[in-house]
Amino acid sequence: MAEHKKQLLIITGMSGAGKTVASHALEDMGYFIVDNLPPSLLPSFWELIVRSDDFTKVAVVIDLRVRRFYKDLDNEINSLEDNGNAQTRIVFLDASDNTLVARYKETRRVPPLASNGRLLDGILEERRILTGIKNRANDIIDTSNLSPKELKQELINRFSKQHKQPFSIEVLSFGFKYGMPIDADIVMDVRFLPNPFYIPELRPFTGLDKRVFNYVMDKKQTQTFYQKFLDLLKVALPGYINEGKSKLTIAIGCTGGQHRSVAIAQQLAHDLAEDYTVDITHREISRYTRKR
Repeated sequence: MAEHKKQLLIITGMSGAGKTVASHALEDMGYFIVDNLPPSLLPSFWELIVRSDDFTKVAVVIDLRVRRFYKDLDNEINSLEDNGNAQTRIVFLDASDNTLVARYKETRRVPPLASNGRLLDGILEERRILTGIKNRANDIIDTSNLSPKELKQELINRFSKQHKQPFSIEVLSFGFKYGMPIDADIVMDVRFLPNPFYIPELRPFTGLDKRVFNYVMDKKQTQTFYQKFLDLLKVALPGYINEGKSKLTIAIGCTGGQHRSVAIAQQLAHDLAEDYTVDITHREISRYTRKR
């Protein structure tokens, strides 16, 4: 059993106030998230967590389902804390009645307690039931004037040690003959660069080979292109971060994904790693090794 006391983050609040956005934001920060966990299952769930060293940051998102729901939640939190099994921190997401009504109308949904179809009646009844757990909350976040991006940043400010948007880059080399990667955010076609494929002594190797890499990167045409491409990315990347992007995939493509794209991707990953967390994948390299 883990010797240190772990913290359990409980995300709750008004329906329509942003719990889904919050769960995604926390997941991006490395939290293990369980959504819609019934309060009665909290003790069993937490026993599994404390016995494992695999989970260091844990959050549960709990929604209103029945009227006795929050009485159960309050009791289960008391039990966990009284037994010394957890340090709980409750985050209550709220929004004004007008905001919630507008959001429900936009999504064409109804509050859980709007049994007669009246949006405001359901919201007011839910607010009454949640008064107790709201008063107990450690953090109350009013999302009335927050966009999803702003709510995400607010949670990062409160719960991320770095206090900034987590951001990473994947640089991917690929061959157009095998299809474009569907998950790429930026695609650069480098088929206009000199091709080592037509050099017999270089053809059997990939851009990971120093001879092939140098052949591609030493060309004046490549150097001019690459510097402009790198400068463009350095201007664009902060914008992606400001827009709330947590991961960006930059795909570099040539014909077969063996020579030019691999060399450019290697150099790009090296240069971007000076300022960002970067992973690199060569999608077609395995095709080459299988052929050998």
